[in-house]
Amino acid sequence: MGDVLTFSEPHFFEKLERFIIEESADLKAVLDTVATVLAAVRKRGDDAILAYTRQWDKVSLKATDLRVAASRLETAVAALPQEDREAIEAAIQYVRDFHQQTLPQSWKNQNAHGAMVGEHFYPIQRVGLYIPGGNAPLVSTVVMIAVLAQLAGVPEIAVCTPPQSDGEIHEGLLAALGLCRIKEVYRVGGIQAIGALAYGTPSVPAVTKIFGPGNAFVTEAKRQVFGTVGIDLLPGPSEIMVLADQTAHAAFVAADLLSQAEHGSGKEKLFLVTTEPGLVKVVDAHIKTQLAYLRHAAAIENVLRKGYLKIVTDDLDQAIAVANFIAPEHLELHVTESELEDLSDRITTAGAMLMGAASPTVLGDFVAGPSHTLPTGRTGRFTSGLQVRDFMRRTSLVRYQAQNLAAAAPIVETFSRLEGLDAHDHSLKIRLSHDPTV
Repeated sequence: MGDVLTFSEPHFFEKLERFIIEESADLKAVLDTVATVLAAVRKRGDDAILAYTRQWDKVSLKATDLRVAASRLETAVAALPQEDREAIEAAIQYVRDFHQQTLPQSWKNQNAHGAMVGEHFYPIQRVGLYIPGGNAPLVSTVVMIAVLAQLAGVPEIAVCTPPQSDGEIHEGLLAALGLCRIKEVYRVGGIQAIGALAYGTPSVPAVTKIFGPGNAFVTEAKRQVFGTVGIDLLPGPSEIMVLADQTAHAAFVAADLLSQAEHGSGKEKLFLVTTEPGLVKVVDAHIKTQLAYLRHAAAIENVLRKGYLKIVTDDLDQAIAVANFIAPEHLELHVTESELEDLSDRITTAGAMLMGAASPTVLGDFVAGPSHTLPTGRTGRFTSGLQVRDFMRRTSLVRYQAQNLAAAAPIVETFSRLEGLDAHDHSLKIRLSHDPTV
């Protein structure tokens, strides 16, 4: 069940990187398939969407069926059990409360020349949200993305999610969309959904930026349409790293590793990093025990065989180096209370950090408040999880008066000379002269 690496063994980081970034044997097939489908959607619009929906989702729809009626969303909300409704509404509130704290504010001030400078933040006018609806319809993802878009003030939010075999959208997804006050929902999944959102069709108007997770084909489609539209992240299969010392509760560690292995792609990554060699066998024993009563045991066992890595370090300094290298999507810290703050300061690449044994990743997945759309595949080294500002764009503001120009002129002149751009310098100097021919 999984391999074991020790920090001191030769070529440790090379071996670790190979485990993290596995080149798929069918990568070319994914690239080619995505390119073909996107080109077809761009050329043939709705006809291509409907054809690929028949081919892959095994559902025959007409163009008029693509958009879900507003009344259908209302019906799904009305049919939702009260307990489920209260849970979804609570999650919506918690996510809103968290991200309200991060809402960027426009500002203006004076610079050293006495001129006005500042920033103005504007919501993106139209965004597309992709919500997976396959083996695990991600009801929570509706909340984790839609709430941020609304908090940013986005006027138009379009959602694409694949139909089930009966042509309908999963009831829980519809209800969550309704509770999030989403009005524009389409029965479109996969590559064709990304193509429709990027290029537009008669039935699905194009958006400006696309958000949301998906399988390898959806992720590659987002990569290929980038530039035509913006994208949020390119999140891959779920990852979890548990950093544990001698105080860790092995049963908790095992349960949290299993929770992320059940996502369903088969390519999830599980990392147990510990300073206590004896913990590895104890955790594995708990995994076997707990696996016996889990619904998705077969799928989880597949991940445990291919995507589970145990790393033994001599001390926490080495464990920190491993964490910063992996840049895990979810990082759990199962260490002494006195070490938590120090580790949270020194580990700088985690997508989300769950601090202490009472903070399982599932809290971040569903209810704590931060969005669970997070970077994977080591991209946490240079990017972060989804936030409100991702649904906004920023414009810088500059307003000089005539009396401010003289203070800026020497610096403008210097840079214009260094870069050989005399027209740049002239554009300022002409304003300092009463003679417009200077």
